Formats: sequence, C-alpha cells, structure tokens
Amino acid sequence: MSEQLVAQISEYLTPNVPIQLVSQGAEAVVFTTNVHPYLPKESYSGVEDAKFIIKYRPSKSYRHPSIDKSLTKRRTLGEARLLGKLHQIEGLHVPHLIACDAYNGCLWLEFLGENLPNGMGFSNLKNFLWMYAKGGNDPYDPIVLETLYKVGQEIGLLHWNDYCHGDLTSSNIILVREKPGSDTWVPHLIDFGLGSISNMVEDKGVDLYVLERAILSTHSSYAEKYNECLMNGFSSVYENNGKLGQKKLKEVINRFQEVRLRGRKRSMIG
Repeated sequence: MSEQLVAQISEYLTPNVPIQLVSQGAEAVVFTTNVHPYLPKESYSGVEDAKFIIKYRPSKSYRHPSIDKSLTKRRTLGEARLLGKLHQIEGLHVPHLIACDAYNGCLWLEFLGENLPNGMGFSNLKNFLWMYAKGGNDPYDPIVLETLYKVGQEIGLLHWNDYCHGDLTSSNIILVREKPGSDTWVPHLIDFGLGSISNMVEDKGVDLYVLERAILSTHSSYAEKYNECLMNGFSSVYENNGKLGQKKLKEVINRFQEVRLRGRKRSMIG
C-alpha cells in the first residue's frame, strides 16, 4: 500500500481511530479498529476484544474527480442498502451495518469470525477446510459436511430472495461459532461490493460456478464431496418452497451447468 494511500485514509479517519490493515483489493481497503463510530468508548470498553471493520474506498487518481466522487458514493451507498435489505431476510447471515459515509466511501461494519487453532488463519471457509485437510483431521468430518451444507443454505436463501453476491469465493464466507468453544459454525456471507438484486438465472448460475471453482482450486482432492454438500444445502431452500421452488431450482441448476460448460470450453481454448 502506498504512503499516499495510507495518508489519505489516516486523514479521513483522524488519529483518534487506530486501524490495522486486513486486506487490500482493487476497489477497497479493509481495516479493523477498536473504535465505534458513534458510541463513546466507555460504553463498550468492558467488552472483551471489541472490534469493528472499516471498509474504505479510496479515491482513484486515474478518474476525473467528479466521476470518482459519483462512483464512490453510488457503490458505497449501494452496498450499504444491499446489506440493510439482506439483514431483513430470516435465516440469512451477513455483517451488521453500523455506519455509512457514502460521500467518503466508508462503511463501518460488524466484525465477524476468529483465528482458527494451530495457526490455520482466520475463520473463512477456505482456511476452515484447510484446517481439516492439513491438520491431521478427517476432511470429511461431519462438522465439515454440516458446515458446507449450511453454506449452501445461505446461498440458497440469497438466491431465492433474488439477490446475487457477485464474488462468491470461499474467502468471502466467514464462519462464526454458534457459542464460544462450540464445534457448530454459522456461515456469514461478506463483501457485497459486487452484489446486486437480480432474478436472472444467469447471475445465480455464475455465483454457483465461481464458488465451485474456488473449492476446486484450493481443495481439489475433496472438491467433489464438498461441492455436493454445498448444492444439497442450496437445493433444500428451493425444495422447501413447493412446486414453484422446484421449478426455479431446475432453472438455476440447468443454467449453472451451462455456465460450467462454458467455463470448461474457455479453459480448453485458453
């Protein structure tokens, strides 16, 4: 990260907000902080490991300033609105939106997840699966298969309500323990910067294909079973909605298979 970008972020946040870098993408930089945007620190200082996420869209020097401001505002506000709508869907787990400054491209979000044991990294789905594949555990442990099924249900709820993620990788699925010390995990979908409202089966098929490829690329030895569990969980949401759900499920699965076939042809041709 360039010093200029650090200075830009620090100037916006002020020295009163200490930050720690989590990740940097093409569109946004993600930090953690222990400062709430509204509440005085005394009100949560007793909370152990109080932590929040700051997602910041820095200005882009290659864009005209007026266009840059307009795009930043639109994309930040769009993500905030999407998160607000997704929070209203029963059973769907996404980060809680705490604050939004669309003009400056900043979202303040609930912090989710934890560090996995034995140095296996943060508790996203990718690292969780690596923990069981590399840690001398059973890669097909019932906990793993149950968690993947739940992930599929989360995606099913998302799609059934006509929303799409746009970047559905195993890194964008955070696992949170149901209770401290529990082996039961609750999947949360994060990073809706490319998310959208869409009833198009093409968009839903692409979401499923992106996740399938993510699992194949990082856990190829177990990918067939893992993707089967994901799809079983996904299908269960549609099947629970009667004949209409079954009809829509068939449409999504057919398009998913078409997208997969196109992807394979593209890989062969290069």
